[in-house]
Amino acid sequence: MKKVAAALFYVAAAALTATSAWAQMSPVGTWRSIDDKTGDAKSEIQIADNGGVLEGHITKLLRKGADPHALCTECRDGLKDTPMVGLQIIAGARKAEGKNVWEDGKILDPESGKSYTLRLTPVEEGRKLEVRGSIGPFGRTQTWVRVK
Repeated sequence: MKKVAAALFYVAAAALTATSAWAQMSPVGTWRSIDDKTGDAKSEIQIADNGGVLEGHITKLLRKGADPHALCTECRDGLKDTPMVGLQIIAGARKAEGKNVWEDGKILDPESGKSYTLRLTPVEEGRKLEVRGSIGPFGRTQTWVRVK
């Protein structure tokens, strides 16, 4: 009986490890965005899965001296002058079939107020996230770091 219990324990532990490893290869979670030019942390973004569609909101502003009550002055339409904390910057990304890539969504750059086509790719066993925003063939990729 002890051998059966031990075997079940190891099977359960292996299943949990495999599940948490798989979950880490998803963009779902909290991420720290990094400034391309300075290398400094800009903000924390919480990405959630809403029925197979990802959405992400700014949860913290991290730049030194950042006003926690800052507004998105560059945003357009209904987002103009909305608080940066809580602002949805990722919408509509879905997992590509057979790939560890989420695409076909949009990402908002609150500094310019512009939206870009989005592709999210977890790398380094899910510890980092390549975030690509583009318009046609032109774009840029940022690497975000998972918050533990």
